[in-house]
Amino acid sequence: MPSTGLWAALVFLVALNLRPSITAVGPLLEQIGTDLSWGESVQGVLTSIPLIAFAAVSPLVTFIERRIGIDWSVLLALLCIAFGDFVRSYCGNVGIWLGTVIFASSIAVGNVLVPVIAKRDYASHVAMATGVYSGCITAGSATAGLVAVPLAQMLGDWRESLFFWSIPSLMVAALWLLRIVHNRNVMRSTQAVRKPERIGDVSEPADPRTSSNGMFLRVLSRPMTWYVTLFMGLQSSAFYIMSNWMPRVSTSAGFDTSVAGVHLFIFQGIGIFAGLLIPKLMNVHGSQVCAALASSIPMLIAGLGMLLFPKAMIVWSIIGGCAQGSALVVALALIAMRGRNGAETVVLSGIAQSLGYLIAAMGPLTFGVIVQLTGGCQASLALFTFIAFLQCVVAVLAGRPSEDSASRSIRS
Repeated sequence: MPSTGLWAALVFLVALNLRPSITAVGPLLEQIGTDLSWGESVQGVLTSIPLIAFAAVSPLVTFIERRIGIDWSVLLALLCIAFGDFVRSYCGNVGIWLGTVIFASSIAVGNVLVPVIAKRDYASHVAMATGVYSGCITAGSATAGLVAVPLAQMLGDWRESLFFWSIPSLMVAALWLLRIVHNRNVMRSTQAVRKPERIGDVSEPADPRTSSNGMFLRVLSRPMTWYVTLFMGLQSSAFYIMSNWMPRVSTSAGFDTSVAGVHLFIFQGIGIFAGLLIPKLMNVHGSQVCAALASSIPMLIAGLGMLLFPKAMIVWSIIGGCAQGSALVVALALIAMRGRNGAETVVLSGIAQSLGYLIAAMGPLTFGVIVQLTGGCQASLALFTFIAFLQCVVAVLAGRPSEDSASRSIRS
């Protein structure tokens, strides 16, 4: 039984907590490196751990969800995000690595299940709901990046600044627990004919076929699964390359560090509005090709612009920001729309985000290696532009409706 009203809207508060623990690190990375005597290569490894954790944990989310249910899985993820932030901040040098693994793995659970919850609770408005929660993800990301340094200055240390993000996770966890209790009481009072298998799980009835590997293999064998996965990976790669390296690109173009920080905030923040607008294009002539291309071409333009006219960095920040915000919405909406039911959507979400984030993890690392080898950003920007071009190609393939979804219309 889906949630409704304000209880359903809590999923958007969950989305707000799926990036701050990651994006708060970037502005503080130099300070962390100086404090711990870490070189740039070690700092780069730290920034890649969340993406690797996403890739490793996403396939396991299906098994967690089957054990304890969707709603309990989300609650556990929120609590572990807060715990991971604590370990990273206050458990020494080893804790930095361990805490990062903990909260990143927990975020991976939310990454996989939030699209499923949106499809369940907003079945008639999947594209709209995807735009809103993607905007919340982007808003959380941009806010954390913007306030990371001021928080460190106000609280006295980068550790306190990073630990701060455990507070909203705990607050939303408390609200989510109330939602679970509310749903349980509603089910008891209505004496529903179908009883959920687990307390707090309001997902679809169990399908006997989901108890085997059959569904996983079926989803894996579909070409559309790979198109959606590639689109997810390429757009994520572009986003995390810029989130980690845009300040370096800006300073190499002659801007000071404060202006470079503004460029990064614009890139991340403007995606909120783009993510809210792109759902209008999600059902043009019965396909999502228009939306997929509209969210991909601006990133190609931004890459070419940074490569050829770096002095106009603020323009490319705006254009690239529009691309990353809308591309995330399209990627998550495609996951929700290409699954034939809730159970398949969980499987597809796990595959697309696991392999997709594995692709994405290579982007920032390769960008940094090329910068180190060449001493500049030109060759790395050429690579970034090529990735954006590949995203445009894959957008056409992923945007075409699959056979099972061609007859379905998703209202935005």
